[in-house]
Amino acid sequence: MAASRLELNLVRLLSRCEAMAAEKRDPDEWRLEKYVGALEDMLQALKVHASKPASEVINEYSWKVDFLKGMLQAEKLTSSSEKALANQFLAPGRVPTTARERVPATKTVHLQSRARYTSEMRSELLGTDSAEPEMDVRKRTGVAASQPVSEKQSAAELDLVLQRHQNLQEKLAEEMLGLARSLKTNTLAAQSVIKKDNQTLSHSLKMADQNLEKLKTESERLEQHTQKSVNWLLWAMLIIVCFIFISMILFIRIMPKLK
Repeated sequence: MAASRLELNLVRLLSRCEAMAAEKRDPDEWRLEKYVGALEDMLQALKVHASKPASEVINEYSWKVDFLKGMLQAEKLTSSSEKALANQFLAPGRVPTTARERVPATKTVHLQSRARYTSEMRSELLGTDSAEPEMDVRKRTGVAASQPVSEKQSAAELDLVLQRHQNLQEKLAEEMLGLARSLKTNTLAAQSVIKKDNQTLSHSLKMADQNLEKLKTESERLEQHTQKSVNWLLWAMLIIVCFIFISMILFIRIMPKLK
């Protein structure tokens, strides 16, 4: 199915945003954020469009737009370590936006931003950045402001921060793995309970059908027995009535002769 005009405009704007994200921008640059906001509006309109693409294509567009939003939010953080941590949780697109790209542009932007934040964090810890990051490092290491930071302490501080981030990632991975295992266990337990309930329900339905058949049979027999009992009783009453009638006639005939 041919792409609609809305999808073509979205692809053009998305390619433009990816190119701007890959370039070095001024801190006061505002166009990229406005473009990403326009991308969100176009993506929402594309989801309800009459000639919308396949769900896989829409999901790919959503991932790329979310990645650009997350990248802009990460750039607004104050600490380089926070930027690096936020950047690690971003998921770039898996397929190129245009046919000219061999590697998805968002993946390239992701690698560039990761290298940039790592370099900034190293500069902060080594004291090669501005005076303000140097003061933050000295405060964290407990050294006086007038005393220079040694290379060994800076390297140790860098290793400590990197180890802290690695431990945090491992902890999050273990928690996610534990949640996945717990979810799997609960799912299997629920599946077993549902299976037993289905078996019990099937057995109950089978017994109910059997009892219904027996009830019908017994009802028919009882109806037949009741009909037979009524017939015999009726005949017995007719015989008794006839006997009484004949007896009365004989009694009436015999009584005058006795007089």
